[in-house]
Amino acid sequence: MEPLYYVIAIMGCGDAGTACEQARVEPIRYRSALECQAAMPAALTRNNDLSFPELTGACQQQGTRMARVDTRPPG
Repeated sequence: MEPLYYVIAIMGCGDAGTACEQARVEPIRYRSALECQAAMPAALTRNNDLSFPELTGACQQQGTRMARVDTRPPG
């Protein structure tokens, strides 16, 4: 299974940030949400060729998150 990581989705929006739709996903993987958010300004600059009045970005989790199951009997 793949580990959990984050990617930046580039969103193209109408005027005043309305009717946003995902336009691209950056190929770079980040190990944490904080690392992903810190990279957002550079990602938006790299994607300024999209024809939308406004661009924004969102960090999205990718990969598999595993849950820990305790199989020991209670008590």
